[in-house]
Amino acid sequence: MKKLFTLIIALVAFATLQAQWVDNPATNTFLANTSADAGEIYTVTNPITGDTYMQWCSFVGGNGWSPTLQRLNFAGEPQWGPNGIHISGHQFSSMSEGVAMTTTTDGGVVSCFSVYDGYTYAVKINPDGTFAWGEQGVQLFGGLGFSRAEVIATDDGGIWALGCDYQNLYLQYLNQSAGPVITISDNTGLKCMFGQLTLGTDNKVFVTYEKLGNGMYTNKSIYVAGYNTDGTQFSPETLLMSEQVFQSTYIHSAISDGMGGGYIYIWHPAMYNFNVYVFHFDQNGNSTIPDTNGTPVHSPDNNNLYISAYATVDPITHDIILIYEQTDDAYQTQCKIYMNRITSYGERLWDNGILIYDSGTIPCGGYRIDAFEYGDGFSVIYHKGLAQTSTQSTVEAKGFDMDHNEIWNTQLCSNTYNKTGDKNTPGFLAGQNISVWINAETGGLYGQNIGQHGEMGEITPPTPPDPCYPPTEFQGEAYYNETTGNGAAVLSWTAPETQPQHYNLYMEGLKEIIEIDGEYTSYYQELEPGDYLFKLTAVYENCESDFALTTNGENYLLLTIPNYYSVIENSYETIVDVIEIYNLNGQRISTTNIQDLNSGIYIIKGVTENGQTVIKKIIK
Repeated sequence: MKKLFTLIIALVAFATLQAQWVDNPATNTFLANTSADAGEIYTVTNPITGDTYMQWCSFVGGNGWSPTLQRLNFAGEPQWGPNGIHISGHQFSSMSEGVAMTTTTDGGVVSCFSVYDGYTYAVKINPDGTFAWGEQGVQLFGGLGFSRAEVIATDDGGIWALGCDYQNLYLQYLNQSAGPVITISDNTGLKCMFGQLTLGTDNKVFVTYEKLGNGMYTNKSIYVAGYNTDGTQFSPETLLMSEQVFQSTYIHSAISDGMGGGYIYIWHPAMYNFNVYVFHFDQNGNSTIPDTNGTPVHSPDNNNLYISAYATVDPITHDIILIYEQTDDAYQTQCKIYMNRITSYGERLWDNGILIYDSGTIPCGGYRIDAFEYGDGFSVIYHKGLAQTSTQSTVEAKGFDMDHNEIWNTQLCSNTYNKTGDKNTPGFLAGQNISVWINAETGGLYGQNIGQHGEMGEITPPTPPDPCYPPTEFQGEAYYNETTGNGAAVLSWTAPETQPQHYNLYMEGLKEIIEIDGEYTSYYQELEPGDYLFKLTAVYENCESDFALTTNGENYLLLTIPNYYSVIENSYETIVDVIEIYNLNGQRISTTNIQDLNSGIYIIKGVTENGQTVIKKIIK
């Protein structure tokens, strides 16, 4: 499982080029010619090459609302000419059916879309501007799924693509050839729609999707299921959000948690006015937030709506951090921007959110939030309106540390023309993030880079942290403690090369994370009888490691804690050979000689006269 962020050495060289990115918010950087009516702007940065791809749709080209793409190098220099590359091999509808895009690990970019003839296609463009799969691309889903295409890249140069036909979802993996078509449907007559993709481990994919009835206002629930590249299902359909009734056009968003699972969030009215609700699933597709109504980002009230959320994930703690708008219920004329932080188990950490901008009754929008790549902060970007009746705006950015303290405030664009904003930002890579927009008055795609210190123009990549070594040789045993009448788990591991600040022990059976001091390499925990799955990471100042592997190469440890009736009769016998001694915090003591211990209560693991390994609690 890849949980860290790798700085590509080649990107350092990019930063020494003559920068195309300007550092003047009054001019910004020209990226491509577009018509004034262009929109649906998506951006993604390739983590290997450092190139950023942008896609937008317009009626330029005479083939409907069709996409055009541009490639920038790290310095912000357009690589595909002033007009980009227009996808002209298909006739598109006059309205958007949803156009998705991703960049692949071999340096290319894939555009995925539905077209006027009712089919869905994937077109791949190489960095040199040639079409890897021909200008027509590859027809997906065997001719099914004519709406709302979604796409995500895998680590092996392939992609997962998702489509729908307003009744069922269709999923397919493509690399050198197209894999089998997977149909996601409901046998009770509900529609399966509005699917989102998150990448799991080993190029597996999770699909989160909504089941809903007919009508504008309808019952809606959200599920997740996981699939392998060969088309088999590795994670069963699991309920994330229980059934709610609200407008069908409000759909959820999904984001990877950096641990092989993901978060979803959606805003809907529920019992009060509109609020944003958060859900989470782990790498096995299990829901980890017990309340299937989700965790609200803000305490609901009858006077305000909480809407328009956008999220990022802290790469250290893997908490989700959301930015969202508060507006008044009566007239929806006010705009306040809040942010909040929620753990994978649904704990809301920043109470009722942190207010970061209050525009009064002047419009604001275009909210984006992105964590710095090494976990030491994040940035917020938004469009700031000029007047209550004006469509003109500037583009603003603020930086925060992970304790939500503001550390910088930068204006990205001071030019006040009417802007069509991007649907997303690509996130930080080598210290740089990018926001783009279209001049909705005269046309033209413009953009600006921003560094994690609030700088624009030439960006110096940050120094990556030291290697984030995981623990090794993770192992454990289950015992019965006759003194307490409880079962117990004794875990141990080999320390990594560099001592961490602490270890995170994930106990999935209890939905709990236990911090263990970095100087220890063992842990003792009394537990009720049952099956428990343990995972272990090392946490350093700037990163959290991959999960520790067992001697069998697995990244988890499964133990069955016994009950009284499963313990053999000689468990009460006297210990004659002490193996290990633990304090009540679960840490192993350096000695096995009871006489060397200070006064206190200890857990002794040892062997009895009959060779039975047992655990006893003693008071010295």
